[in-house]
Amino acid sequence: MNILLDTHAFLWLRNAPEKIPEKVLTAYYDINNDILLSVVSIWEMQIKHQLGKLELGLPLSTLIEEQRINNGLQILPIETNHIFALADLPYHHKDPFDRLLLTQSKIESLNLASADTVFQQYEIDLFW
Repeated sequence: MNILLDTHAFLWLRNAPEKIPEKVLTAYYDINNDILLSVVSIWEMQIKHQLGKLELGLPLSTLIEEQRINNGLQILPIETNHIFALADLPYHHKDPFDRLLLTQSKIESLNLASADTVFQQYEIDLFW
């Protein structure tokens, strides 16, 4: 299974795993699954950290690298086709970061791990 983590899911896995459903935790720790984090989530965390809205406890680059080494986290780049697909995405969700995660999930056929209930309005594989 290929799982794209929403930004909050990535942070909760590290800081509040009790907020993550058991099936997501099980899939996350299953070495047969590919776990991905989008560059858009890294960008979002950096912005929120700089604005003082997100405390990380260590540099973001260190946090990402630790997850890559320790948990096999893969980084999903933003491609132009992800951006162009936004034109066809219904406007149920207004957050630009989440909208891009939606298009990435759909185009790359990824299961999106997110507690965001607005995502249920889209034709994606929501995994929560």
